[in-house]
Amino acid sequence: MPAAQADVVVKDDTGQEVRLKAPAKRIVALAPHIAESLYAAGAGDKLVGTVDYSDYPPEAKKVTRVGGYSRIDLEAVAALKPDLVLAWESGNNMPQIGKLKALGLTVHVSQPNKMENVADQLVRLGQLAGTESAANAAAERFRKRLEGLRAANANKPKVRVFYQIWKSPLTTVGGPQIISDAILLCGGDNVFGHLKQMAPTVSVEAVLEADPEAIVATGMGDAKPEWLHDWDKWTRMTAVKRDNLFHINPDIMQRHTPRILDGAEKLCAHLDVARSHRPAK
Repeated sequence: MPAAQADVVVKDDTGQEVRLKAPAKRIVALAPHIAESLYAAGAGDKLVGTVDYSDYPPEAKKVTRVGGYSRIDLEAVAALKPDLVLAWESGNNMPQIGKLKALGLTVHVSQPNKMENVADQLVRLGQLAGTESAANAAAERFRKRLEGLRAANANKPKVRVFYQIWKSPLTTVGGPQIISDAILLCGGDNVFGHLKQMAPTVSVEAVLEADPEAIVATGMGDAKPEWLHDWDKWTRMTAVKRDNLFHINPDIMQRHTPRILDGAEKLCAHLDVARSHRPAK
């Protein structure tokens, strides 16, 4: 007689218990970073549906689309008959996620707000998809590299940073957002880290008043956003005075995946440049 298969039981980031009779074989990921992390956890071949902008690794581009992360096509999700749907708490439309549950689908909700949560997420995806060995190895590599970065930047002088996601409305990252954690890791201090929202909008006046020593902007893709130099006219701001206007590709900084370490390395290097621009005592 074959051994009875134990249920897969995992708690998600909302505290809900997610129970599967067996590891998931048909998975729908409702955010680009979740699809990417699924591949990193060795379970990309189980991905049957994802959302717009899900473009990494390149194989993800071939997967069926079920709308955008903030507007899911519920019928398209149900038609794929997934045994697991992976949702993103702060990015997806949560009433829609409730409807997916009401349709009888099994939903796991994640919200990685700290750098190490990226590794935790890989481990959990490995459990859900039955790819533990690949997922745990990927998580271990991530943790080692994270520790290395943390150690390398541990005792550096603080740099006050304004992180700009978008120009209009002028958008930054608040305390709970994972990029705030990356700034901290690099020995930076997010000038809007006291704000509780994930992506608060702020005024130009508030930025001038905060007087950051460095401005890091993302924009779209690899190109430096032209609006980064809109700050040049504020010649009394420390970041402008010292030529500390930097750019990072959002794909490696704004997705909660192993690539966020590439983004963090760039961010740390930018803050080192800002430190080197300090006037000699």
